Amino acid sequence: MAQQLLINVILAFVWMFLADSFSGSSFVIGYLLGFGIIFVLRRYFSTTFYAVPLFVIGKLALIFIKELLLANWAVLKIVLSPSLDMKPCIFALPLEVRRNWEITLLSSLITLTPGTFVIDVSDDKKEIYIHTIDAPDVDEVIRQIKTSFEKTILEVSR
Repeated sequence: MAQQLLINVILAFVWMFLADSFSGSSFVIGYLLGFGIIFVLRRYFSTTFYAVPLFVIGKLALIFIKELLLANWAVLKIVLSPSLDMKPCIFALPLEVRRNWEITLLSSLITLTPGTFVIDVSDDKKEIYIHTIDAPDVDEVIRQIKTSFEKTILEVSR
C-alpha cells in the first residue's frame, strides 16, 4: 500500500515537471493521472490497490460518527428524562479481532462512544469487558458492536 502511494506521488511530481507547472492544481492533476495508471496496473503489485483500505478506513470513520451521534442522543434522552429508568450493566464481548492494535482500536471506539466504557481485556485476549449506562438487551448491544465496529476493523486489517 505504501509503495503504491509513493509511486503515485512520484508520478504526480513527474507530471508537474513535464507540464512545467509547479502549482497545486498541476500536482492534483498528476496525482489523479498517477492514480489511474496505478489502478490499471494494480494486478502487477503484490498488495491490494491502496485506495481500498483507505475507503474502508473512511467507512470506519463514518460508522464511528454515526454511532457517536446516536449514543449522544441516547445519553441526552437519559439525562433529560424525569425518571432514571436505566439498566446499566457490565458484559463480556467475545472478540474476533486478535492483534493488539485491533483490540486497542475497538476498545477506543467503544470508550469514545458516550454511555459505554471498556473496563478490561481478558488475559487470553478473547473477550473485552464493557460497562454500559443503559442496555435493556445485552445481546442487541453485542450484535451492534460486532456488526459495526468489529466488522469494519476486520475489513481494514485483512
